[in-house]
Amino acid sequence: MSSPTSSTRRRKRWFIAIGVGLFLALLLVVGKGFVLAYQHAKLPLDAVFVLGGSIKRELYISKYARSHPDIPILISSGSQPPCIYLIFQRDNAPMDNVWLENCARSTFDNFYYGLPILERWGVRRVKLVTSASHLPRSLWLAQIVLGAHGIWVEPEIVPEVGVPGNNEFFIKTILDVMRSLLWAVISQIYTPACQQETHLADVDIEAWKTSGFRCEHQAQIKDDSN
Repeated sequence: MSSPTSSTRRRKRWFIAIGVGLFLALLLVVGKGFVLAYQHAKLPLDAVFVLGGSIKRELYISKYARSHPDIPILISSGSQPPCIYLIFQRDNAPMDNVWLENCARSTFDNFYYGLPILERWGVRRVKLVTSASHLPRSLWLAQIVLGAHGIWVEPEIVPEVGVPGNNEFFIKTILDVMRSLLWAVISQIYTPACQQETHLADVDIEAWKTSGFRCEHQAQIKDDSN
């Protein structure tokens, strides 16, 4: 008859073996995702993913939407919704295919919350809109997190005037890359949800004018505030 100690050891070994097996299986899925992403590089563009940090990116994307009305656009934690709404309205750009995700508070969060939305749309090739000052971190994170799910990333760099909100530091980049590698595995079995996802066409501009808002001066939009 085995002792309680030996039984405990066997259970621990089984748990470790199962854990290692699951981790290796997930790594296999991640590897398959990267292969699929490479295969999707030549497919038609499915969507545009705009990272917040500078209103220049929203000025760019409103003009893009006007010439590509059928391409879905996701803006992750960009300017305040009324600012984006007024930019699109001024440019006479369609809003029907534009969504705002306002849960993200960091570059890592952009992909943490953005990935489930892009997957829900069935995206296989996406244009990533950001600034040169936000590289290479944003592109590496996109290639890791989105690539692990079979999404090919095509960067689009928007010229900046002044200093955008994103600051790049070596240690910050390394830490974000490390947790993105981990998230590439975990996201295969866990899907977060953002409760602050808004269709741009549904932004209540009159309510925002009542409560007040501020836009970056480069947008050349009159601020409405109490």
